[in-house]
Amino acid sequence: MKILLKKCSVYSLLLLCTIIQAQNTETVLSGNVTDTQNNPIEFAHLELVGSKAKTISDENGFYKFVNPTAGTFLLRVSYMGKDTFTKRVQIIKDSANQLDIELINKEENLDEIVITGDKMPAIAKANSEYVARLPISNIENPQVYITVSQDLMEAQSVTDLDGALKNVVGAGVPVRFDQNRITFLSRGFQVEPKIRNGLTTFNQNALDPVNLERIEVLKGPSATLFGSSEVSYGGLLNRVTKKPHDNFGGAVAYNGGSWNLNRLTFDVNTPVNSSKSLLFRVNGAVHGEKSFQDAGFFNNTAFTPSLTYTLSANTTLHFDLEYTKSKGTSPVRHNPDTGDLSERSAEDFLAYYNTSYTSNDIFYETENIDIFGEIRHKLSDTWTSSTSFARTSVFHDGYTSRIDGRSENTFRARVNSGYYGYNSTNIQQNFTGEFNLGSLKNRMVVGVNYYNYHQDRDISYINTSEFEYGSADYYNEFNKAYIDAEMSNGTRTLRNQTTNTYSAYVSDVINISDRLLAMLSLRFDRFNDEGTNNMLTGESDGTYNQNALSPKLGLVYEVIPDQVSAFGNYMNGFTNQNGTGADGNSFDPEHANQFEGGLKFNVLKHKISGSISYYNIDVKNIVREDPDDSDFDIQDGGQTSKGIEVEFIANPLPQLNLIFGYAYNKSELQNTEDGAEDGLRPASAGPKSLVNWWLDYTVPLKHKNNLVFGLGGNYGSSSFQTNTVDATVTIPSYTVLDFGVTYHVNRFSLGVKLNNLTDETYWSYRLAPQKPRHLVANLGFKF
Repeated sequence: MKILLKKCSVYSLLLLCTIIQAQNTETVLSGNVTDTQNNPIEFAHLELVGSKAKTISDENGFYKFVNPTAGTFLLRVSYMGKDTFTKRVQIIKDSANQLDIELINKEENLDEIVITGDKMPAIAKANSEYVARLPISNIENPQVYITVSQDLMEAQSVTDLDGALKNVVGAGVPVRFDQNRITFLSRGFQVEPKIRNGLTTFNQNALDPVNLERIEVLKGPSATLFGSSEVSYGGLLNRVTKKPHDNFGGAVAYNGGSWNLNRLTFDVNTPVNSSKSLLFRVNGAVHGEKSFQDAGFFNNTAFTPSLTYTLSANTTLHFDLEYTKSKGTSPVRHNPDTGDLSERSAEDFLAYYNTSYTSNDIFYETENIDIFGEIRHKLSDTWTSSTSFARTSVFHDGYTSRIDGRSENTFRARVNSGYYGYNSTNIQQNFTGEFNLGSLKNRMVVGVNYYNYHQDRDISYINTSEFEYGSADYYNEFNKAYIDAEMSNGTRTLRNQTTNTYSAYVSDVINISDRLLAMLSLRFDRFNDEGTNNMLTGESDGTYNQNALSPKLGLVYEVIPDQVSAFGNYMNGFTNQNGTGADGNSFDPEHANQFEGGLKFNVLKHKISGSISYYNIDVKNIVREDPDDSDFDIQDGGQTSKGIEVEFIANPLPQLNLIFGYAYNKSELQNTEDGAEDGLRPASAGPKSLVNWWLDYTVPLKHKNNLVFGLGGNYGSSSFQTNTVDATVTIPSYTVLDFGVTYHVNRFSLGVKLNNLTDETYWSYRLAPQKPRHLVANLGFKF
């Protein structure tokens, strides 16, 4: 033992001498990179701008520059999902320079109201690792995107995706389709939420928000980095799911309200082992709700477990599963007759606003299984590999219906019965890294992507007899026994379809100077559609093989570094069109191009942020609903869509938060077949003007408790359900106000939210009546 102690003393003395000698001969800049909870951040990228010195933080968040050039430099620190940190530092030769760095967490830097522990709400703009697939800040990004977080959804007592979309600039009134799946507006086009954690997941059913960390709405045709398969020209919605973290905790909440709303949710997170290398989280929801109309309901169950496993200092594995099962009646969808009438209004049907035209025994059932997996591996100090996999299996079985007007006073129902099955697989490999070409800093992602989609459909449909609006006789035919008996003589469709898309892309963000950045991106897609196989006739059609290039160009100039930037972009979209028109002719591919420019700002330490942008989208070979037959589409001419969008987020006082959005869109058909419809606004483009806002004020109370008041609203100008040369069906403008109050005491919260405060009557563009005034109460507990 004495010998051992003597050796340790000698080694310690030698080590101390070595350290002293190194301190006398080396120039060092070192420190720790942490988040705002003092957790170390691994793989943060650090560089001294203007020199060749760069490094990366280790697993303890420690970084070290050895023998950098002495002088004054701009230190830039970046990490995916966090604000880029910049600071002027003076490095003194032959001395140890110390600087600890704190990066702002996602949870504290979102476009939202954040309530974390005892902190006051704060609003700021989120950075995203998905929008550019690169660790660049919002100020550096030449594309506009909107984020809505879990905390904001909780503050607003959101129980479905529709409620979350109220916070998205230009989203309008979401449209519910047959299986309660939704679409919303973006820049004059309909968008479906088919992207999850950056990968395409084809899902035609209702989506529960219980597993959402946030939603990200990217503006404009984003084919270059996300593909053309499921991306709208107006943008896309990316669902970012909750991930495990290394602390035990969770929450339980209950929502109850009008029309027998009952919703129970839970969120449990825990480390599985003492080293915290294996983390587990599970979220779930049980939801039941009746319609405000005379019939109709929707029930849903969601179960969403996830795992994160740190295999080594360089490799992390993540896996999550979303399983949802629902049962409900088809949402109301109305196509009024316009044959002999040139002008009609949604208000013509106001007397039947509370009429469902359905029956509770005519329902559907759905099941969704969404699997996501990712392996991230640090290849070097500056390069990372990410391998991702998404698999979706969806089915829908049962009845859906719509109402078709037959004259000014009569209608009939079209009822579908049968099975829809959808499967999709998305495999993606990305390599992300940084390098210098001379004095030019490059941040690059290189990726390949495979996407497979398969559909099975076995459905039959019938049309009921014609009835007068308001007739009670209608319900004698609209019941399960009658529909099943008639369906044996209905028109049947039995078909399947398979498509494959093979893609490769590259995107490079180049720092031409400290303030000027350029984004150069290009994607190649190889489309292979095996066609639609009609199993009743043995025939197939729609088979094609096509190649497409999708470029994306962007410029950003930081007027005030990390605070104000001017940006511009060119983006491209490409969509292959399946099916045929009423004449039997197949459709050609569509093409879309966008030019956009504007300003982004994030000033006064995140107290004020937002963007102002102008865009112009031009689409060729547009496919739209046939104005002469709503059962078919036609392809003629194009569509231009241009407008202005404003997003403003402010936290002027610690207790006061404000979100404001304004969107103006001018959409017109161009070069139609006979020119008669040139200049008409497509009905699916929605209102020209849309406004959304949310105001939140927190009143501090004793013992760190607080009372939060919230007031928000949405406005939409008049729009159309039908807009052709021969007929128009107008939807009037609307203003909807929501008010809520929440009391936070210790770990408990109790809230009340009154939606549609003024009991406004308003419709989606599919002429579906929206909910009147209704109450939602919430009781929550966090542990």
